[in-house]
Amino acid sequence: MPNYVGLSGSVILSAPDKFHLLFKKNVEHIEIGEFPSKESFDAFLKLLKTSDKSFGLHSPLFRNQSKYDLLEKVQYEPDQAWEQFEKEVEHMSRLGAEYILVHFPYFKGEKKIETNDMIESGLRKLQVLQEKYSIPIVCEPKLGQHMSTFGIESLDQFPVEVWDKYGINLCIDIGDYLLATKDRALDYMVKWKKYIKVVHLHNVEFQGDKYIWIPVHPSHESDGMHFNVEEIIKELASNTGIYFVFEHTPHSNPTEQFVDEGIKWVAEMIGGQH
Repeated sequence: MPNYVGLSGSVILSAPDKFHLLFKKNVEHIEIGEFPSKESFDAFLKLLKTSDKSFGLHSPLFRNQSKYDLLEKVQYEPDQAWEQFEKEVEHMSRLGAEYILVHFPYFKGEKKIETNDMIESGLRKLQVLQEKYSIPIVCEPKLGQHMSTFGIESLDQFPVEVWDKYGINLCIDIGDYLLATKDRALDYMVKWKKYIKVVHLHNVEFQGDKYIWIPVHPSHESDGMHFNVEEIIKELASNTGIYFVFEHTPHSNPTEQFVDEGIKWVAEMIGGQH
């Protein structure tokens, strides 16, 4: 089974008038979510049917729905979040999506609580949904508010052998992990390597106290200004069947050529079908 290069809807901020740009790129896969309306999702599916690309949903399906609430209330009560997520799992299973990805474990910030039981309880529910609807569920641990590393640290402290019991896959967001763990990022990732199904690719550009996601590109490896990602990508690509998804945003206005060079570079590193 090969590895795959994918493109995220984040590169166009899921804007319906730009859907066609996702299908123009030399990638095998599209991961997208947060559609503005049912009509826009239908329009996307129409384009997907005429393409040779696979598709994964990055929950939530529609904008302004629950995105972070499976373990604690951020915008929605966890009960509402689980209800919404089950509907999405069922819907994606019917559509034949490759997977559905959800932010988990996610915590807003530091807590004086024991997180292992909370995470295992969530895994139990995720396993039930995965088996009930026969579609892979992929969990993406995320930075919390104000760049809180609590969620990523909570996963790191969670016993691998307990995770193993539930058959749930992981997504590693390279940008989040580099911000959270700096030069220890690869150690944090390798521990979970067996479960990684999706890798979100972007580098980081700081603008004052804010930062934006920019495309990964070989020129960053030696410019002294960006994180190095080559070693991480190669290490994670030594497994097979992984979706390496370009997940930068349009804020830095990268040129088509710059993005294409990054895609080609990654495809060569991961042994993709290019």
